[in-house]
Amino acid sequence: MKYYSLLCKVALLMMTAGWLHAQESLVSPVTRTLALTNANIVQKPGQVIEKGTIVIKDGLILAVGKEVKIPVGARVIAADSMYVYAGFIDGLSHTGVPRPDNTQAQRGQAPRPQQAQQVNRSNPTNEQSGITPEQQVKDQLKADDKSIEEMRKAGFTAAHVVPRGNMLPGTGAVVLLKGSSADAMVMRNETALFSQLAGAGRVYPSTVIAVMSKWRELYKRAEQAKAHEAMYAKNPTGMARPNYDRSLQAFYPVIDKKMPVFFAASDLKSIHRALTLQDELKFPMVLTNVKQGWEVANVLKSKNIPVLVALDLPKEKKQPEKKEGDKDAAKKEKSITEQEMEILEKRSAEELQRYLAQSGVFEKAGIEFAFSAMTVKSTDVQSNLRKMIANGLSENTALAALTTTPAKMLGVANVMGTVEKGKLANLVITDKPYFAEKSNVRYVMIEGQLFEYEVVTRKAGDPNANAKPAGIWSYTINVPGQTTEGRLEIVDSNGSLSGTISNSQTNQETPISNAEIKGNALTFSANINMGGQSLVLDYELLIDGNNMEGTVSVGQFGTFRVEGSRNPGKN
Repeated sequence: MKYYSLLCKVALLMMTAGWLHAQESLVSPVTRTLALTNANIVQKPGQVIEKGTIVIKDGLILAVGKEVKIPVGARVIAADSMYVYAGFIDGLSHTGVPRPDNTQAQRGQAPRPQQAQQVNRSNPTNEQSGITPEQQVKDQLKADDKSIEEMRKAGFTAAHVVPRGNMLPGTGAVVLLKGSSADAMVMRNETALFSQLAGAGRVYPSTVIAVMSKWRELYKRAEQAKAHEAMYAKNPTGMARPNYDRSLQAFYPVIDKKMPVFFAASDLKSIHRALTLQDELKFPMVLTNVKQGWEVANVLKSKNIPVLVALDLPKEKKQPEKKEGDKDAAKKEKSITEQEMEILEKRSAEELQRYLAQSGVFEKAGIEFAFSAMTVKSTDVQSNLRKMIANGLSENTALAALTTTPAKMLGVANVMGTVEKGKLANLVITDKPYFAEKSNVRYVMIEGQLFEYEVVTRKAGDPNANAKPAGIWSYTINVPGQTTEGRLEIVDSNGSLSGTISNSQTNQETPISNAEIKGNALTFSANINMGGQSLVLDYELLIDGNNMEGTVSVGQFGTFRVEGSRNPGKN
């Protein structure tokens, strides 16, 4: 189904309902003067200006304070009693880098059988082994990838983005989360060499031990090649010409300690292995996406190794409610299996508690850390931060880990990380303090370009419900100023959901994808084409008998209320 007509109306209605300024900023994003007035301005952790004003001109902060003169002709945005922060900086992720279609090749695995004769599994090419340190992330970056908008909605204005891959995917870049092309988005290129202990599948190095061995080999070869090139450049007489290898040359800035290695090491074993390599080879390193680092806090502090804490948290397991009246069962002696299960559950709960308290442990140990959004859902960021704060992390340190600390780590503290005159107008504006319950991101500004977000309240689903989504549903999408009707058909084949969706304006159907029901929460997606641009509509609906309600997210256009009912006799 094509939603061209619907989406055109959606876009038009958004512009007429107050989104016009955001669309106009796409034409001239840094030529307008804006003023945010009467706001609580958190310039940096622990430093707040109450009822202050910020003036932005040409994408930069022109002035900030209580007694600030607003230039004539400036567009004034009344941020009455809202909270303004420096735009958040993601320390490491794949934001803007789409997942590859050919995951087999991306993981460095051997080709399919008909091509197997072309591969020497014990001595594969670097690309087959997942060794591409010379690759730059800007060559993978896509300005229209939906992850950019998702992170922006969570308050992030910049991200340290690295390529996808295995052992040595390539070098990262600091990227602004707006722009029409990769070149327009990249602010600082070649910020770090990204590495992880990921084997190449069916070719060497396929195991963690093999990866570590290959790491040592490459680093030492790079040191030798660098020394050879230096000697040859000084006096080539009588010397063999160096064999210039781009993969080895990518290590040169690391050897010179001008570029760090951002090493992904989530679990305790990976952390120890990364520390072992660093201790042997003495390269500058930042441990990233750390999830089990509390046991090595003293080691990290003594070595002065910066850390990026993973923003995702394990889900808490809900214990099933005990049914009353089963007195006989309660009196039965527990079996060994049941006792073992209790022990495992207790250990799991203790592990979760340590996980939640990890950032607080790092803070008390004086370890410099920021956050990595590598594996977190953007919609979980705010709630996960609240859990960390509830388990020992201070709000000031949490804010620093989103702003000043990653700015320092990434070498961009002179242009972002705080709300100060002369810095980029990268701002996050919330209706309550960011870490407070029910706080919402209302505006995000990147280099003076303003993005506005409507607050859409979603009801919580019931995971214990047993909703039946199969049937034909009539639904409406409530866009500001207009209601659009449509038809949704869902087929349940032994728990596997599929179906189609259409609207009354075109009567054309398109398949739904990724359909899933959990309790009474139904989620699915639909791809649409708008003027040659592919968009993904993500539906989140709650089913109550023959009624449903929820939201649909329409890419950069926003999120809208959906209501529907099952057609009689179509269950």
